[in-house]
Amino acid sequence: MADATDNQAPAATPRMKQRFEEEVLPRLSEAAGTRNRQALPRLQKIVLTSGMGKHLDGTKVKAAVKEQVLSDLAKIAGQKAVAVAAKKSVANFKVREGYETHARVTLRGDRMWEFYDRLVSLAIPRIKDFRGIKDKSFDGRGNFSFGLQEQGIFPEVDMTSAQHTFGMNVTLVWSNSTDELSRSAMTGLGFPFVKKDEKRSAA
Repeated sequence: MADATDNQAPAATPRMKQRFEEEVLPRLSEAAGTRNRQALPRLQKIVLTSGMGKHLDGTKVKAAVKEQVLSDLAKIAGQKAVAVAAKKSVANFKVREGYETHARVTLRGDRMWEFYDRLVSLAIPRIKDFRGIKDKSFDGRGNFSFGLQEQGIFPEVDMTSAQHTFGMNVTLVWSNSTDELSRSAMTGLGFPFVKKDEKRSAA
């Protein structure tokens, strides 16, 4: 008797992953001057981090805040988030070593690509008066970080039942890349950087 899973169709390739392989990689190959696909930039992982420090009550994170941050991050990422403890005590911030001060989730593979798609197609466009994200936060090795002020831009989160609003930092980690190559790849994948003419007008 055949296993029931034999009749299941294979999972569809995320559209952003397919777009990267078919459209972006050829352009990166030309820009990098190599046809070796193993030497070209690859989006390795996306890391979401949300600090809970401002909700410290003495030296303890309020349980309700922690529960909501972990729950909302899990809904946003489609993967369980974890609370991360402080490695050092910082008296000025009332932080003690071992106390959970922020939440984090790391995405790889298809789940990473699906999140990236939702991020640029659904979430970021919902930011009020959005004019683009500045490209000043590359780290010199092709990795890019930016902040989001509120979890409510993600449609997975029901803000009518949320007791606390929180922001998060999003880091896109690239391998075999430079700032220019990563920026080119992200632009090809629809990332909404501030346009050059808007940069000049802002200056």
